[in-house]
Amino acid sequence: MRKIVAICFYILLSQVVQAQNDQPLILKADDYKHYVERFNTMEDENVKQAIPNDSAWDWMKANIPLFECPQKDFEELFYYRWWTFRKHIEQTPQGYAITEFLVPRTYADKYNLISSALGHHIYESRWLHDKKYMDDNLHIWYRGNDGKPLKKLRFYSSWNIDAIYNRFLVNGDTAFIKDMLPDLEADFRAWQQEKQLPNGLYWQYDVRDAMEETISGGRKEKNARPSINAYMYGNAQALRMLQIFAGVPDSISDSIGISAIKLKKLMNENLWNNKQQFFEVRKEQGDTLSNVREEIGFIPWYFDGSWGDKDIAWKSLTNVKTFCAPYGITTADRSHPLFRTHGCCKCEWDGAVWPFATSQTLTAMANLINRTKEKYVTKKDYFAQLQTLVKSQYVNGKPYIGEYLDEKTGVWLKGEERSRYYNHSTFNDLIITGLVGLRPDHGRFLTVNPLLPAKTWDWFCLDNVLYHGKIITIIWDKTGTKYHKGKGLSLWMNGKKVASSSQLKKITGNIWSDEEKERDFMVR
Repeated sequence: MRKIVAICFYILLSQVVQAQNDQPLILKADDYKHYVERFNTMEDENVKQAIPNDSAWDWMKANIPLFECPQKDFEELFYYRWWTFRKHIEQTPQGYAITEFLVPRTYADKYNLISSALGHHIYESRWLHDKKYMDDNLHIWYRGNDGKPLKKLRFYSSWNIDAIYNRFLVNGDTAFIKDMLPDLEADFRAWQQEKQLPNGLYWQYDVRDAMEETISGGRKEKNARPSINAYMYGNAQALRMLQIFAGVPDSISDSIGISAIKLKKLMNENLWNNKQQFFEVRKEQGDTLSNVREEIGFIPWYFDGSWGDKDIAWKSLTNVKTFCAPYGITTADRSHPLFRTHGCCKCEWDGAVWPFATSQTLTAMANLINRTKEKYVTKKDYFAQLQTLVKSQYVNGKPYIGEYLDEKTGVWLKGEERSRYYNHSTFNDLIITGLVGLRPDHGRFLTVNPLLPAKTWDWFCLDNVLYHGKIITIIWDKTGTKYHKGKGLSLWMNGKKVASSSQLKKITGNIWSDEEKERDFMVR
């Protein structure tokens, strides 16, 4: 019955996802146009794709959530990252595609597509009002080669299935999920065939994790890495949920669920270094742990907010001797003798700060804080790291995003022409689901749990969020004098308040309309 109710609800929901024409409750889009006007003057627009700069604001106004806060660098970067994401939308003969680099890369697939950051692209783009951009992009990746996947879909490790499920939690498009499910099931089986070891773990070259020149591995070492194993664990959990919502028989979905449970057990038994209290790479040669803490050891929490006694690993995140550097979270332990020893500026992952990894770690950190008590990391820690990420994305007073940067100086380490506007991480998803705290789910209830520490900002507003076919607004107004919608934190659905608190703490509201409640009652 649980499955039937959920499926019926999403069949109904998918019919109205694009039907809402409600306007933002509080914020006015044109109040933020000045950001885009500034961004357009900052560059020579070396590459024009589907939406050039002169059309950027109209596109953003029609597609993005709106965000306002008293800390203007946070606010500016929110609009800057939408502005840069838009640059990567490419019109192809098969529909829209989303690139990683603006300039051509020799190792890319058709249309200059690279699969390494596809999971990030899905997570970030799930908040766009028009879903056709990512729908097209996924169809190209999975069917763009004469009905088959592009040749380099699995060239890099991926958490695509997990990302597609989490996108579904935002847009509720059951028809798309049902249509894509055979492709995703085939992709999952292909990963098992290509990368699963006899012991059940998965192996990968560090370069095919998009993390070349690491301390723990090498471009030709077939090591069991926390990254790809966490990805496959997340993909298995997500695939099971997608199968449930698509009406797949229990026997099939349950088998995928069992594989996820087994993989988590194997990770705990084989990738956890009890002495260093960290998930580490298990070396192919010698079948031993690498004995180096690397940022990929935080990735398991990206897919599961609590790993029991393993949560202690997060003590090292805020330690300046291990991962906490002036300009971000380092990709390797700062105290290790091989830290930053591979040279510079050829995409090393031996310690420099990569936004690719930082956005994974902050997503994982938000999951941990939301699932457990604030023990090893806190809201203050999350905000501090997010604030450092904001600081790192400015060069000469102007917003900038590139590939990777020096952990001490903040200097970006790749050439301007190659890596500017590098579409290799998330940022706005961190603001929406982490800082503001909108936690996507598949039911009638929506939880908002801001990770903004108390006494940091007196107000903020996230508005014009298209979620489950409704316009969601989240307001924090300590005194009630900023937005005049009451004191405290409040959640609004299509202009109707559904939850509130006088304090900056977790709230949950029922976002179903009366008609949807009646439909649910009839199904039950």
